[in-house]
Amino acid sequence: MAWKTIESIAAFEDLSHQASTHSYAIFKHSTTCPVSAAAKRRLEIEWEKESVNLEIYYLDLLANRPLSNLIAERLEVVHQSPQLIVVKDGKVVYHASHLSISASKAAKALES
Repeated sequence: MAWKTIESIAAFEDLSHQASTHSYAIFKHSTTCPVSAAAKRRLEIEWEKESVNLEIYYLDLLANRPLSNLIAERLEVVHQSPQLIVVKDGKVVYHASHLSISASKAAKALES
């Protein structure tokens, strides 16, 4: 799994501007939470198994809480942790939290 990190509001702004030409996912992770760690491990395994072809960004929630809040506001999703958000054509097509996060469901959402 090729994680890219997102650590600044400017980086999110750049990503948002490119959203009309490509899809992406953001995984919000709390580095001190065992549930978040389990969700991350499951996502990594399933992502490889499903061969999801999508840029995925890793957000360390504890180090970047203002950015996480901005993402939730801009994408109009309630903040959760852990959380996977998939954006296609500038709109959220899938989001899930905790152990409901699914790479296969994220991939299917991209197809519609």
